[in-house]
Amino acid sequence: APTAAPAPTSTKPGLGKMALGSFSTPDRIAFIYKVYGWMCLGLVISALVSFLVINTPSVAQTIFGNLVIFYGLLILELVAVFSLAAMVHKISSSASAIIFVLYSALNGLTLSIIFFAYQLGSIEEIFFLAAGIFGAMSVYGYLTKRDLTTIGHLTVMVLFGLVIAMIVNLFIMNDVYMFVLACIGVVVFVILTAYDTQKLKWLYELGRTEGADGEKKEAINGALTLYLDFINLFLDLLLIFGKRR
Repeated sequence: APTAAPAPTSTKPGLGKMALGSFSTPDRIAFIYKVYGWMCLGLVISALVSFLVINTPSVAQTIFGNLVIFYGLLILELVAVFSLAAMVHKISSSASAIIFVLYSALNGLTLSIIFFAYQLGSIEEIFFLAAGIFGAMSVYGYLTKRDLTTIGHLTVMVLFGLVIAMIVNLFIMNDVYMFVLACIGVVVFVILTAYDTQKLKWLYELGRTEGADGEKKEAINGALTLYLDFINLFLDLLLIFGKRR
C-alpha cells in the first residue's frame, strides 16, 4: 500500500552524512524513480528536438546560419538553468517542470550541431559509452558509504575554472587546448555524477521541509543536475573520441 506523504519539517537538513543514510523506504525509492524519470524525459525531448532540426534544413539553416540566433539560444539556456536553480524553492513544481522542459528543448536545438560535425555511428557509440560511465558512477554514488561532499565541492570549483577556460578558448580557438579541457571535463563530470547521485538523498529530505510540493520540485532539481552531468560527459567524450565528418 502506498505510504502517506511525510509531514513537512521546519529544520533544513544538512548535507554530508544525511546523504549516507538508508534509502530503502518506498517513498524515498519513489523519489529516485521520479528523478531519473524526469532526467530521461529531458534527454528524450532533447533528442526529438535535435532530430527535428537535422531533418528540417530550413530550421537548421536558421539556427546555425545566424550567429545571433545561435548564441541567443545559448543565452536562453543559461537563463533557464539559472532561473530554475535560483527559484526552485520559490516557484511551484509545475513552473519548475515547464522550465525544465523548456531547457531540454532549447538544448536539443543547439545540440543538433553535433550531427553535422560528427559521424552518426560515432555519436551513437559515444552516447552508449557515456551512458555506461554515467550509470556506473551513479550506482557508486548511490551505494557508497563514503561522504563525497568535500570532493564534490572541490570538483564544482574546478568546474567554474573549466567554464572560464572554455570561454577563453572561444577567442583563441586552440584545438589542443580544447582537447585538454575535454579530458579534464570527463574527470569532473564523472566525479560530479557520483556526488550528485549521493546528494539525491539530501534533496529528498530537503523536499520534505518545503511542503506537499517540495519533493516534486527537488526531484526536478535533481533531474536537471544529473541531466547536465550526462550531457556534458557525453560532449566531452565526443570531443575526445568522436569521428568527425
